[in-house]
Amino acid sequence: MPLAQFLKDELIKLDVSCDSRYDVFDLMYEEAFKRGYVSESFLPKIKEREEMFPTGLNLDKYSIAIPHTDPECVFEQFIGVITLKEPVLFQLMDDKSKEVEVKVILMLGLNEPHSQLAILQKIMQIVQDEETYEKISAAKNCKEIHQLFNKLETA
Repeated sequence: MPLAQFLKDELIKLDVSCDSRYDVFDLMYEEAFKRGYVSESFLPKIKEREEMFPTGLNLDKYSIAIPHTDPECVFEQFIGVITLKEPVLFQLMDDKSKEVEVKVILMLGLNEPHSQLAILQKIMQIVQDEETYEKISAAKNCKEIHQLFNKLETA
């Protein structure tokens, strides 16, 4: 299952300004909801899940977040790609008492539990590669993100 098929141009937000992780969630929810990708409960559920099970990952030289929520909130599957002008704080996945500054967020809207694990594994391979992180972070448009995900799939 190629990850690139889940990319939606309207959910690729590059070099945007957000003051907090909640602003990121609001931005993505508004776009996804108005297109019918998610239910009204998506926003409160993703915020609630983030509080209970944080999604910040601290890798060697950078940090990333992979927020997601319950499948029943998602009508059409997607991967949202957000890069920020300035980092926002996310609690660490493995220690919610600590926070990391995050500039790249991959928001997952998945509704097929059987494929969720496979997609998460592919996402983890992507985010653990510093060169890929740098390319996502430096992308200037949706086309570059699509090309990068397509290239990763064929590698």
